[in-house]
Amino acid sequence: MEALTQHEEQLMQVFWKLEKALVRDVLNEIPEPKPPYTTLASNIKQLEKKGYLDHRTFGNIHEYFPLVSQEDYRKKSFNNLIKNYFDGSVQKVLSFMVKEKGISEKEISELKKMIDEYGNPKKP
Repeated sequence: MEALTQHEEQLMQVFWKLEKALVRDVLNEIPEPKPPYTTLASNIKQLEKKGYLDHRTFGNIHEYFPLVSQEDYRKKSFNNLIKNYFDGSVQKVLSFMVKEKGISEKEISELKKMIDEYGNPKKP
């Protein structure tokens, strides 16, 4: 899966929300300042070329839809983040979150509980 630019990620957010859309539908969803229609159409074609979108044709109109789910993209992006910025260490990610992002005592307690439950699954 080829990496997306920030702008392409924003467009994919629209497609994941709408599930299928024409270029004008996407244009209606994005905030101001809106790009020209032709620029947006080119950006969407680039997403298709990268394998994130496909389309159905109705006459001369293309209806685009995602080929990659938001969940799959989220997993890949997060795994890349851990690999590239935290040497693949989940411990370093959690340490960063605690030190830099100010996780509350309540959130730490909930994370501990989640880890305990994951490490000791309840048996039926």
